[in-house]
Amino acid sequence: MADRAEMPDDWSRALVLMAHPDDPEYGVAAAVAEWTSRGKDVRYVLATRGEAGIAGTPPAVAAGLRTEEQRAAISHVGVSELEFLDYPDGRLESGLALRRDIAAAIRRHQPELVVTLSYDDTFEGLYWNSADHRAMGISVMDAVADAANEWIFPELSSARLSPWQGVKYVALAGTAPTHYVALRQESVDAAIASLAEHREYLKALSPEPVAEQARAVVGGSVNAGRIELRVFGA
Repeated sequence: MADRAEMPDDWSRALVLMAHPDDPEYGVAAAVAEWTSRGKDVRYVLATRGEAGIAGTPPAVAAGLRTEEQRAAISHVGVSELEFLDYPDGRLESGLALRRDIAAAIRRHQPELVVTLSYDDTFEGLYWNSADHRAMGISVMDAVADAANEWIFPELSSARLSPWQGVKYVALAGTAPTHYVALRQESVDAAIASLAEHREYLKALSPEPVAEQARAVVGGSVNAGRIELRVFGA
């Protein structure tokens, strides 16, 4: 941990691009709460509504539940803008369609920082990473370049989404970290409250009380008052 650099602060807007509801809460919500407390503008765009994520609950029902849980979750960490790309949960593919839609989101929101999850096969070599996470992560990396290039998806320019070359940093959660964000306890508490809003999802995962699950997950991502990220561009 001693050789980690502090996360650059010379940006004003971040776009969190992830596959499912709850992905930001598992990976970066404490950092998001810290950033928004410093006056940063952070927005979320999620590829799916997580409709395949609750065992025993049909997707048509789960999509609405998970959407509302995510809307409640962002209220704890200072985020007000939330979009869904409405791809099918569990069936994301890292192809041109997903790259185009992510590039469009980047052009629309014009962030200096983009945040996503690891696209590695595993998390720290211990747990297999889901197909959706892998597809989303690599597509985000590619779409940052796509968003800046006027010729790759010319239909975006025709839709009045001008190329955006302003992304300075891309940060990944869940892979070999290079940087850290120092956290106040208030930001950690906000992240716990944010994850705990995913009640139906968490209840289906474990009989443990939702609050205890949330505390354990967020606590596992925080190391000595820091959250660590892999940052490109710094």
